[in-house]
Amino acid sequence: MNVTTHLFDAAPSTFSGIFEEISQNHIHLNALEKLWVAWYAYMQNDVLATGIVFFIMHEVFYFGRSLPWMIIDHIPYFNKYKIQDAKVPSDAEQWACTKLVLITHFTIEMPTIGLFHPIMHFVGLSTGIPFPSLLTMAYQIPFFLFFEDAWHYWCHRALHWGPLYKAIHKTHHKFSAPFGMAASYASPVEIVVLGLGTILPPIIWSATLGNMHILTVYVWVILRLFQAIDAHSGYDFPWSFHHWFPMWAGADWHDSHHETFKGNYSSSFRWWDYAMGTVSKIAPSQNKKAMKAKAI
Repeated sequence: MNVTTHLFDAAPSTFSGIFEEISQNHIHLNALEKLWVAWYAYMQNDVLATGIVFFIMHEVFYFGRSLPWMIIDHIPYFNKYKIQDAKVPSDAEQWACTKLVLITHFTIEMPTIGLFHPIMHFVGLSTGIPFPSLLTMAYQIPFFLFFEDAWHYWCHRALHWGPLYKAIHKTHHKFSAPFGMAASYASPVEIVVLGLGTILPPIIWSATLGNMHILTVYVWVILRLFQAIDAHSGYDFPWSFHHWFPMWAGADWHDSHHETFKGNYSSSFRWWDYAMGTVSKIAPSQNKKAMKAKAI
């Protein structure tokens, strides 16, 4: 049943008409809640309404976050912060990467997103109003982050086992010097396996504890996209987060993984690699930068 049908008896036929009626009759809602309710009422299909918003949001934030790194690659000033400064991706490499990312997004991630709402509805996900408080998000999202990091570590490490690496993970390692757009440059199987680490936490929370809203899932997915893209950016700035929080993985951590092809399997934090003895050896490019810094 549509989550908004209880708000009015006879809904107008246009989105603007629905929004205007909601604005007049439900002044207690904030602007975003009014837009939210109007969208679901206009679509009259919660699965489709959620799928469209989810996929558009995913694409806007993925490519929107990747674009600044593409621009930075063309500005010589930033080369001093490039971890592998001799390996700036060419326009041809960026375009080849973008094409595969678009294909996987439309053929793998879009259908997966389409299945997301029915699954979440089954386990008690809310798509209605009111929205969850910031406090609620503040204690739910860290759980997602810790779960995803553990999931990513063990799955990623398994993908480096010979047969799995050759059959699945080798695609992602085409670029030994990663760049932002390459965050989801991977085989379909890898996209699904590692993507489960992002989707399973809210499903588990909703199924066991309840009180899960899809807006929290949206915020979590956006944060996860930013983390993955930044980790593949290839840049380490003095203000990068890991300089303030040493257990944060960051671009230097994952860049070393791509350059040496082993170790540093975690996505967000460093503790799994420390605990399991899988810290990557210092990559040649990072060792070279350290020697230059000491010389200065």
